[in-house]
Amino acid sequence: MSAPDLLVVIDPGARLTDGESVRIARDVLCAGAPGTKVCLPERPEDAARALARRGSRRPVVVGDDRALLRTVQLLHRDRDLAACALAMVPVGPPEGIALAGALGVPTTAVAASRAVLYGTEHPLDLLVDDSGGVVLGTLRVPPVPGPYEGARGSPAAQHGGGRAARARAYGPSGRRARGNGLPGPADDEGDGDAYGEGDPYGTADGDAAGAPYGGGDADGDPGGENRTGGTGTGTGRWVPPLRGCRSLVRTLTRPLPLLAALTGPGGRHGAGAQDWGPQRLRVEADGAVLADLDRPVTQVSLAPGSGGLAEVVVRRRPSGAPLRARAHTVTVSGPDFRYRADALVGGPVRARTWRALAGAWRLTLPGDPSA
Repeated sequence: MSAPDLLVVIDPGARLTDGESVRIARDVLCAGAPGTKVCLPERPEDAARALARRGSRRPVVVGDDRALLRTVQLLHRDRDLAACALAMVPVGPPEGIALAGALGVPTTAVAASRAVLYGTEHPLDLLVDDSGGVVLGTLRVPPVPGPYEGARGSPAAQHGGGRAARARAYGPSGRRARGNGLPGPADDEGDGDAYGEGDPYGTADGDAAGAPYGGGDADGDPGGENRTGGTGTGTGRWVPPLRGCRSLVRTLTRPLPLLAALTGPGGRHGAGAQDWGPQRLRVEADGAVLADLDRPVTQVSLAPGSGGLAEVVVRRRPSGAPLRARAHTVTVSGPDFRYRADALVGGPVRARTWRALAGAWRLTLPGDPSA
């Protein structure tokens, strides 16, 4: 079987976080598919332009869950999501690639790159809300982090999603990796940064600080949309001292343990610190009322299931048995509430409707999709 034509979009956050994994992924992909083109976007519009000009090439996202979400969002916005199969090489902290692992993507650079080259396309369901947002894994109200379970019989479950994916992403002890993986605040438009890393595409003043390799491509040109097997450093080679400098910068900028305790989940000022008590929400699944304002709920969660149906779980008490349902359309309404859709926190809103789409996108995964 001939190697597929690939467009590899390397997220600037991945280049900053783990340049070694990026190098490994690039080398494996370029060796397995000699016609691979590498794109090093400086800004989100650079990535959007590269995707729009990809032709028949298969897009490959090298980055974390947010990079995958941005790519799916762009393709969905342009009504181009069903026209191509996506592939991904997860690069980032364990909590930043939990969604990828739950979807069935290998979480090491070599294994993920081989899956890109030799894997098969798996159709996956998708949740789309009335503002154009997408949900690939799990949505929760209130916006507390949690593991991706995966629907029974879904590719995520078949390929080790749910508890197995959480064990891979968090380690045998179930602890999060230490570092800068702290939940960040959300803005009013719901574009909150779930990991507190800021915008990997640059700084507010326009400097491309998020592009650690100069924002160029293999030939030193900005953008790097039409590269064939380039190194992506802007210098034609990878310079080891730069990796050492980046490691030193990460060490110096790592939060102090006390600060992490105060700002991280469970700390006084962290996203998980808010006392999310019972909320008065109305939850409707295909018109049937699962919860109403007169009976507060502690949590509502949605996930793409199978056959174009969303898996709905409503909990009235933390320790009580949840109410489960499957529906094509789910509406949540009530006083201003926030929600966590995969890696992003949205809201506050007073009403939001999610619709399940069967086989709305395809992801390249190892194994046979019919198994």
